[in-house]
Amino acid sequence: MVFDKIKQALGKTRELLNTRIEDIFVPGRTLEAEELDELEEILISADVGVEASSEIVEQMRSVARANKIPAGGPRELLRDEIAKLIENRAAKRFVLTEKPHVILLVGVNGTGKTTCAGKLAKRVISEGKRPLLAASDTFRAAACEQLEIWAERAGVEIVRSDSGADPASIAYDAVSKALAGGFDAVIIDTAGRLHNKVNLMEELKKVSRVIGKKIETAPHDVFLVLDATTGNNGIAQARIFNEAIGLTGIILTKLDSTAKGGIALAIMREIGVPVVLAGVGEGIDDLVDFDPNSYLEGLFDK
Repeated sequence: MVFDKIKQALGKTRELLNTRIEDIFVPGRTLEAEELDELEEILISADVGVEASSEIVEQMRSVARANKIPAGGPRELLRDEIAKLIENRAAKRFVLTEKPHVILLVGVNGTGKTTCAGKLAKRVISEGKRPLLAASDTFRAAACEQLEIWAERAGVEIVRSDSGADPASIAYDAVSKALAGGFDAVIIDTAGRLHNKVNLMEELKKVSRVIGKKIETAPHDVFLVLDATTGNNGIAQARIFNEAIGLTGIILTKLDSTAKGGIALAIMREIGVPVVLAGVGEGIDDLVDFDPNSYLEGLFDK
């Protein structure tokens, strides 16, 4: 099921790659410098990232010079090199390791953090666990109301306050309630913030510190919610959030809405933070494990 959803979500990216790659790797055409330069442009256009695209193409260039192109030709070679890049990056599964397991969702405006919080709560419920939602986005109009709607859909409790309340205080109250009530997870939705605004990033650090006063090891996960349609701008977001607060993973949303699904490769190659979950649709169950092998199949298999 996960494979099917990942493959379907990557449809636009797969179409872009396969159509343009087939134009390059036509029968009888050798793998020369011109073809490899064209391939690098294609990979960059799919937001694989400059560094990752260059690494893949240089590896292919070395294989071509050594006359070791596999029987399946350049297309199979490309798949092999992308597979190696994925294999060399640490994979991470979404697993609750503590009770309560505290999850902090961060990111810029408009990436779908609140929606993601609701879907993640449903995911926790499907594993037979009790999640608690915390509405620490007290600045965006109607953010708490939106999270309440998702809480109702998922059938979970929520901790919230009035607009303008201290986000760190709400997070603290949620963790306190989870400890007292035996909840398995706390999912904290934070306000969207521009990654280059120092004061907003400092506020996010405060939320993390306050949580740590209640549970020394918390937050146990800090997930950057990243919109796949933003392309390579997402690399800058991931880098700055990782430096500011320390990310444990990426949730890549709207993977089904873009032909730039290569961003997952760019993040793994350039940031070193694993993509943990992927949003593949509008439904409450459309937040699935990011499986590297399924991702690879989704890029190439028609």
